[in-house]
Amino acid sequence: MTPTAPDTVEAGTSGAAPRASTRRPRPRSRPRPRVWRGAVLALAGAYFLTPLIASFVFTVHVPGRGISFEAYTELLAADGFTQSLLLSLGLAAATIALSLLLAVPALIAVRIGSPRLRPVVEVVCMLPLVVPPIALVTGITTVLRWGPEHLSRTPLYQTFLAVQNEDFPVVLVLAYTVLALPFVHRSLDAGLRAIDVPTLVEAARSCGASWPHVVLRVLLPNLRASLAGAAFLTLALVLGEFTIASLLGFRPFAVWIVSISGAQARMSVAVSILSLVITWLLLLLLSRAATVPATASAAPATFRKES
Repeated sequence: MTPTAPDTVEAGTSGAAPRASTRRPRPRSRPRPRVWRGAVLALAGAYFLTPLIASFVFTVHVPGRGISFEAYTELLAADGFTQSLLLSLGLAAATIALSLLLAVPALIAVRIGSPRLRPVVEVVCMLPLVVPPIALVTGITTVLRWGPEHLSRTPLYQTFLAVQNEDFPVVLVLAYTVLALPFVHRSLDAGLRAIDVPTLVEAARSCGASWPHVVLRVLLPNLRASLAGAAFLTLALVLGEFTIASLLGFRPFAVWIVSISGAQARMSVAVSILSLVITWLLLLLLSRAATVPATASAAPATFRKES
């Protein structure tokens, strides 16, 4: 008798034992710390909102009379409120326009033609952060006093008088442009580094586009977020600047708020709250303008290269 072979289990039969899986179990993802995130957001919200709520309560609660909104209703009739607010908004718009007109062409030219000059331009643009505003306004005052005395018989005499017009002081626009230059440079430089400027310019020029067309239709749409950021920072700077305007003797919105704070404390706090709301609304509009996608337009005829 031949020994019988041991019973074997064929693979694929119904009685076969299942093979052990060789896949490793995936590690469970850790739950996100939603509790800590909510706690941090709550603390940050309380830190920013508590002073505003306390200020608002101070403006509407009159001891012995209860709730009263007279501090807000009297704002529109207050002497100098509308004029100072419009003056600050006009100065902000002019400062934004002048800053961008100076910074955008210069940075694009340095980016394309002279990359070695970038550190020099950066140092020059950062100088206003080193010079205190009190030193800047002292230099401006010295120049404004020296000009009429030595240039009274020249056409520049009228120029010195025109830049100090109280209805719209151009000298404040020039000073604010210098102060805003570091922020504008940082915002635009970050935007230019994020795109391939030489390639875009070379492609547009090879299709027959002129230099103004390249800047306006090719580069600026790609710098929309950077332009909005520069305008965002400049607007906040101009609306809150006090030192230079006060020492030069002008009365924009920030100076007007301080001027009425001694006699009408409740109204000055109400104006401060209103200025914060106006600033936030303007900044929201600028941020909204930066996030709206640009509409695609048909390629101009100058971009079609003739064969």
